[in-house]
Amino acid sequence: MKDLRADILIIGGGLSGLTLAAVLGEAGAEVIVADREKPVTQLGETYDGRTTAISYASHQVMKAAGVWELIETDCEPILDIRVADGNAPLFLHFATDADANGAPFGWIIENNILRRRLFENLKRFDNVTHLAPVEIAEFFNETGHSGIVLKDGRTCAAPLLIGADGRASAARKWLGIGVAEWSYKQSAIVCNVAHEHDHENVAVEHFLPQGPFAILPMTRSAAGEYRSSVVWTVEESQAAKLLKLPAEKFDAGLQKLFGEHLGRVRHVSKPMGYPLRLLHANNYTGPRAVLMAEAAHVIHPIAGQGLNLSMRDIAVLAEIIVDRLKLGLDPGVPAALETYAAWRRTDTLLMAGFTDVLNRLFSNNLKSVAVIRGLGIGIVDKIPPLKGFFARQAMGLGGKSPRIIRNGRL
Repeated sequence: MKDLRADILIIGGGLSGLTLAAVLGEAGAEVIVADREKPVTQLGETYDGRTTAISYASHQVMKAAGVWELIETDCEPILDIRVADGNAPLFLHFATDADANGAPFGWIIENNILRRRLFENLKRFDNVTHLAPVEIAEFFNETGHSGIVLKDGRTCAAPLLIGADGRASAARKWLGIGVAEWSYKQSAIVCNVAHEHDHENVAVEHFLPQGPFAILPMTRSAAGEYRSSVVWTVEESQAAKLLKLPAEKFDAGLQKLFGEHLGRVRHVSKPMGYPLRLLHANNYTGPRAVLMAEAAHVIHPIAGQGLNLSMRDIAVLAEIIVDRLKLGLDPGVPAALETYAAWRRTDTLLMAGFTDVLNRLFSNNLKSVAVIRGLGIGIVDKIPPLKGFFARQAMGLGGKSPRIIRNGRL
């Protein structure tokens, strides 16, 4: 029942919170992670049916967290990206040799596997305390530290509290930070599929009037089947109907969208629906507290950049924290927190705006807009420097990169 003290207190033990804890743990910081859910619950088959596209920058963050070597064999590299607009004849093709200096654009991994490896990785650290499940009775801010009171009576405090507790963030509500948000009135239906032919490490983003349909290359199954992950964006009302279809009819719908290039397709994981929203916190900081990941921003998955945006939060925040701790300085002072907020605000707003505009531009069947889209795709595909710019953005290498992303370590 003893009270706990550390250099950093992280609220939320999801993918982002666990990764940040490991990065800080590798650097020698004393860290507490408090999460409301049991790890065993988070590893259940129906907890999260999604996959994650890990960009090159995010893979650097995971190297710094010590988890990359645990997940590398479960990751399938993306070596080509094809972007198509409905039935238009033009399409945009990115190839690693031509557009990314031979490096993969990213890797696809199942969230369930990534989460399991992050839990395993955290057990290496004597300087990281993982409390799960715990219930928070209240937050507090006092001279020199912020913290929480748990329902069992214990307190946890640190010079800096980090809210990494998701889109319904209790930390954000405690800080009184408002949000700008709206619903896209779309849902993403997610499942894994098996198919007859090799995907050849090609990721496909097919823009349709109701929303994008993405096919993402996965590792083979234990039985040797070729696999891909599907993100099928539709109107919310249609999503409910699709999820109720018998397996044969659902697969028939998938086959129509896939076409014949991968042969026969069938789903091999339970299709799950995720309502899509945009959310952006009006501020990222409070007294001895910062927000990161989905506590600060939620974007449309159209470009697969949600978790990658969070990984860039981690890279910046860890650099600021560790640099101050090494010098014996307080990591929770306003100047340090504002440095983080200023560094991350531009990247986050640009990515939120880009994905929002992209979804609105492509999720319609207006002929006048289709002409503009076709011209845009054709122009980008014919101008190598422009293609290179978009490729670097997809890899998380745009703008000012923190040390972790440049070097794979702090």
